[in-house]
Amino acid sequence: MTRTSTENAERTTDVLVIGGGTGGYSTALRAAALGLEVVLAERDLVGGTCLHRGCIPSKAMLHAAELVDGIAEARERWGVKATLDSVDWASLVATRDDIVARNHRGVEGHLAHAGVEVVRGSAELTGPRSARIEGYGEAVARRGVVLATGSRPRMLPGVVADGRRVVTSDDALYAPGLPGSVLVVGGGAIGVEYASFHRSMGADVTLVEAADRLVPLEDVEVSRHLTRGLKKRGIRVETGALLLETAVVEEGVRAVVRTARGGAVTVAAERLLVAVGREPVTEGLGLAAAGLATDGRGHVVPGDWSRLETSVPGIHVVGDLLPPPSPGLAHASFAEGLLVAETLAGLRTAPVDYAAVPRVTYSSPQTAAVGLTEAQARDAGHDVVVNALPLTAVAKGMVHGRGGLVKVVAERAGRVLGVHLVGPQVSEMIAESQLVVGWDAEPADVAHHIHAHPTLSEAVGEAFLTLAGRGLHQQH
Repeated sequence: MTRTSTENAERTTDVLVIGGGTGGYSTALRAAALGLEVVLAERDLVGGTCLHRGCIPSKAMLHAAELVDGIAEARERWGVKATLDSVDWASLVATRDDIVARNHRGVEGHLAHAGVEVVRGSAELTGPRSARIEGYGEAVARRGVVLATGSRPRMLPGVVADGRRVVTSDDALYAPGLPGSVLVVGGGAIGVEYASFHRSMGADVTLVEAADRLVPLEDVEVSRHLTRGLKKRGIRVETGALLLETAVVEEGVRAVVRTARGGAVTVAAERLLVAVGREPVTEGLGLAAAGLATDGRGHVVPGDWSRLETSVPGIHVVGDLLPPPSPGLAHASFAEGLLVAETLAGLRTAPVDYAAVPRVTYSSPQTAAVGLTEAQARDAGHDVVVNALPLTAVAKGMVHGRGGLVKVVAERAGRVLGVHLVGPQVSEMIAESQLVVGWDAEPADVAHHIHAHPTLSEAVGEAFLTLAGRGLHQQH
């Protein structure tokens, strides 16, 4: 049930969760399933950024973008005489919002069924195991407090979002209409996805990234293939580039960008989308009252990573409040929530294996990876063996006809350290590799397993077969 009472009496519970995003509500649900009494304070809507402004609505829109791209592919490659009349923006938005609303009702229903008391209001810590919740009163936790207040988009100095001509990743999908041109600043996963979406919808897109390559946390070969695919689609990519100045003008935005070549270019666009990362939300949380402080970037650092417990006993932290190695991904937050709930219930737990958390970019082409890149593996001192296989080495890759790559990084005569994919639908192929990396499997272990034919995942199997010295279509 959701409570908005104005009571001021002290309320005692087993677990107090502050923040109802993926990390918060997963903690609450698991703790309740283990028989603990749970109060969840959320000042907005349960589901958080992921459900309402990020993961779910953006993937709904990217699915629509795939359908648009499919019409062009049908006509140009397969001889299917299909044409795109127009994109009904209102209908597209209505479908997206329906998906979000149904998921939101589902989360609320799960919490109610589990017996979690959801309180709508901001919460401020008053001590190591207590907080004052707006419109509710004082809540005291017998087992512990869980901080799960999430993050918000970072902004560039001097750039102010207005939700129409200058937007962040939180409000990009909710800005009015489809712009004819977009300047995207930030070439990480979020920026690349939005660049890809707008290009599919017919916009002229310029993508600017300060690092020397897109998705700079991923393997260099994945980055190279992704950049090639985006450029082939007509997206202008500027890496090693900086946004020097911006001005909002009547027709949109005019920006000056310093390129890697040393010159400055002016980019005019109807919309500027800033996607330069996210920052933790901690203001008003009362950290000092509980004896806590943040690091230099606003994160709350655990004193014990195996329990995600802070330096103050009884206060745990999950989700975007955590610094690296927590990756700030929704699925990592779920795992963190489960860990903390089980810890508070007194169960024996294993730490979150951050090395085995998959990373996905849902652009066209997609990227998906788990584990170490080749450079990271070498820097860590591993004697590395690498195999890279184009997706077109298997028949289904030829059917898709959009290129792509499977790259496996392994210890010589040892375990698999990382798997890196780029191409169509690779987000649906990474789960196998997550198990391979998480279970410290060796290529020979995987090579015994048979992949269905014809599938894109055959390319993953073939890459492992080759590393195990059993390759059929590739010699290593």
